[in-house]
Amino acid sequence: MKAIFKHEMNMYFTSISGYVFGTFVLLFAGIYTVAANVSSQLGNFEYVPSSMVFIFIAIIPVLTMRMIAEERRQKTDQLLYSLPISMTKVVLGKFFAALVILAIPVGIMCIYPLVLRAFGPVTFSMAYGSLLGFFLLGASLISMGMFISSLTESQAVAAGACFVLMLFNYFITALAKLLPVQPKWSLIAIAAVAALVSLFIWVMTKSWPTSVGVFAVAMAVAGILYKHNRTPFINLFPRVVPNISLFSRFSTYINGVLDLSGVVYTVSVTAFFIFLTVQSLEKRRWS
Repeated sequence: MKAIFKHEMNMYFTSISGYVFGTFVLLFAGIYTVAANVSSQLGNFEYVPSSMVFIFIAIIPVLTMRMIAEERRQKTDQLLYSLPISMTKVVLGKFFAALVILAIPVGIMCIYPLVLRAFGPVTFSMAYGSLLGFFLLGASLISMGMFISSLTESQAVAAGACFVLMLFNYFITALAKLLPVQPKWSLIAIAAVAALVSLFIWVMTKSWPTSVGVFAVAMAVAGILYKHNRTPFINLFPRVVPNISLFSRFSTYINGVLDLSGVVYTVSVTAFFIFLTVQSLEKRRWS
């Protein structure tokens, strides 16, 4: 794993991707710090990370698009499969390298509240809580991007798919509120989600019986529950989506509240996509 980590770090700093990522984050951090704190003479640094989360939609795809897709395009992924280490260590080596690239600008941003403290009161719990949430959110999005990169050999396709997924995650809470409150619309939305999950299972397994079976079981369960009691289906998605959206979960950190359930959820999402990436590589390794 150490060799993979060193190789990835070397790639980030011999190409421009690592420098562009760090510069982009610090540029927006500086702009928002000046606008939210210096110009307004406020010590609420937590507004800076909360205003910056949208930049992940643009820069995470650029950071992650080459992680595995480039290996597949150049056929160097065959070397990874022949290494005397598990695919888990390969994936973790790549993930931790990207995490360091994220940690560098976030670590520099940790100095900002200390500088602002010299000019007025700063609530450090809220400032550093928001930075922790910013880092965890970035880590989970990196794991998503890495997984998407493992599905294709085209960096453009990986970046585009990652961008769409993160954009959807960013707006999903607002989109859920547009659904009518009637129970039937919740059932239709459940069918759409079940179809997407089934499509994802097919992409991973190439097994139509499995994907169709999952869709059928999901709709059968939803149909039985809907017929038995429609009350829980009223306004279902606007109530549920904020709890599963990564960007919505980030809002708790801004208030200075270290929500352990939010931390566990974000870390779990990260671990889940790392697991999927490992399975994607294992499948290709033995195919």
